[in-house]
Amino acid sequence: MSKKKLVFLYFITSLIWINVSNFIIHQLVPSSYIPMVERSKEILYILVTGGFIYFFLHKKQELTVSKEDQNRLSTLINSMVDFVNFKDGEGRWIEANDFGLQLFQLENVDYRGKKDSELAEYTDFYGDALKFCEISDEETWENRKITRIEEVLPVPDGSTKTFDTIKVPLFHSDGSRKGLVIIGRDITEKKEMARQLAESQQQYKSLFEYSPDIVYMLDLDGTITNLNPHFDVITGFNRNEMIGKSVKTILAKKYKPFLKRFISAVVEEVKPIMYEIQIQHKNGKPITLQCTSLPIIINGNITGIIGYGKDVTILRKTEERLRRTEKLSVVGELSASVAHEIRNPLTSLKGFVQLLQVEDEKHQFYYQIMSDELDRINHIVGELLLLAKPQHLKFTKAEIQKLLNDVISLLRTEASYYNVQIESVFPEQEIYIDCEPNQLKQLFINIIKNAIEASINGGTVSIGLELLEKDLVVITVKDNGCGISKGRLEKIGEPFYSSKEKGTGLGLTVSFKIVQSHSGTIRFDSQINQGTSVHITLPAIHGNDRKQKKQQALS
Repeated sequence: MSKKKLVFLYFITSLIWINVSNFIIHQLVPSSYIPMVERSKEILYILVTGGFIYFFLHKKQELTVSKEDQNRLSTLINSMVDFVNFKDGEGRWIEANDFGLQLFQLENVDYRGKKDSELAEYTDFYGDALKFCEISDEETWENRKITRIEEVLPVPDGSTKTFDTIKVPLFHSDGSRKGLVIIGRDITEKKEMARQLAESQQQYKSLFEYSPDIVYMLDLDGTITNLNPHFDVITGFNRNEMIGKSVKTILAKKYKPFLKRFISAVVEEVKPIMYEIQIQHKNGKPITLQCTSLPIIINGNITGIIGYGKDVTILRKTEERLRRTEKLSVVGELSASVAHEIRNPLTSLKGFVQLLQVEDEKHQFYYQIMSDELDRINHIVGELLLLAKPQHLKFTKAEIQKLLNDVISLLRTEASYYNVQIESVFPEQEIYIDCEPNQLKQLFINIIKNAIEASINGGTVSIGLELLEKDLVVITVKDNGCGISKGRLEKIGEPFYSSKEKGTGLGLTVSFKIVQSHSGTIRFDSQINQGTSVHITLPAIHGNDRKQKKQQALS
């Protein structure tokens, strides 16, 4: 009602009240009391009208405050980037913010007083979504507690949006439904970031877990913080037992003093640092690792070191074998040119010495020395030629026990000269190999002769033979002599390297070449003053092949 109508109504009501009340007073009240009653009537009128005016002013003020609060609330919820909706106890919409109306394409719809199913008729695209909201609202009412769910809404461009929705049911004191407050936050980007983070973590985990190299993490004190499973494969140690320990635990003694300097270098350089170290396998064998380390930087601060170690043990051994092969090649070329030049004058010298031995009996002692030395030169030239010219090997089937027995019989005299006993333990089963018998005899002579010369007076040289399951035969020659130092052990087999006073270093070089040509391996184990063991592994003829060949020989 307008203000003018209220004022007009007030005047009319007042006039009626004055005239009617005066008429009643003059008709019913004695004349002596009329002035007093009229004053009382006027006071009552003022109180009543004043009360009404105060009531209306108070209500107007409350209404103004309520409208201001409503405007503030409307401004607040409309400024929110979340979907906000208020419903009554029957599920009818009371208020919704602009974000929610735009979300469900209800900007131009009079939504107040309507349920979700009724509003679904105004939007074809979100009809099903609104109907589902009504179902989930009912579940919230039944649960009678705050409910939090994730709702996926389609978008006209074909994508979807995910909302983290909170529904708060309100009840009257008697338990009846009062209203429902719904707040939905768009977490689509958050979910996408979480998905990308999960994928990134899975990629990192795959790189870490399935890398064929050791992946390690250290803190700035050198403590191992993490290791990938391939650490167990390469080193034989359990990574869970190593995590939390200092990296010094697995480092060789010679690297430990440089750990702090290494960590400082990685931190100061702030770039990958490559190096090569040796560690011990759990079984005691050395492992060569090619490592690359770089700093872990988090929020601009270096918190540790991450790196990977590649097992290059086999590669380095292959490179070493290649270097030895190259040396043999150089020695071979040199031997080919030198050996022939030596043998020509050597033949003349040998002939003249023999002639002088016949004609001059006075100096026989000196002639014998000259003859022995010429024989020694001829033997060295023979070894040089063996290295120089490629050998056309004609492999035949041979019994390994017979070859070893022939060599042992040949060397027993020399062993007796050094007061050394030769012991042999061979299996009764006949073991055959495809080989060039003369070269194998030369190999065994070189190895056993070295063992005899290295043995102490009264020592023993043990020769063993064993057939492995994979058709491999292992010949072991062991002595209890002076042994070989670690430094010399690494150079065994190199041309012209020998620990003997008059040795040429060609004997073992030839031996290595013979083993290689027979597709075998040779390994030396030795300790100072505890003797040396030589293990020669050669391929044996398969059991079925041996039976067939034996049957053919009998037939």
